[in-house]
Amino acid sequence: MSDYTEEERRILDYLQESAEAGERYFRAKSIAKQLGLSAKQVGVRLPRLAEKADDVDIEKWGRSRSTTWRVEPV
Repeated sequence: MSDYTEEERRILDYLQESAEAGERYFRAKSIAKQLGLSAKQVGVRLPRLAEKADDVDIEKWGRSRSTTWRVEPV
């Protein structure tokens, strides 16, 4: 398991719990709102988490006004 910052761990825990509950698509803004972070704080960390997360599969899914991230439990 990779070392995560506190914010990365919070984001990862939220994504893992939500994905296990059936939610699959996320935007940084909605994650940030749930965790009390800024969308920028989340948006900067999601690509890094996509590369190093072992607990969930994070994939950049689409881009319209903002990027959508698809998350699957592993």
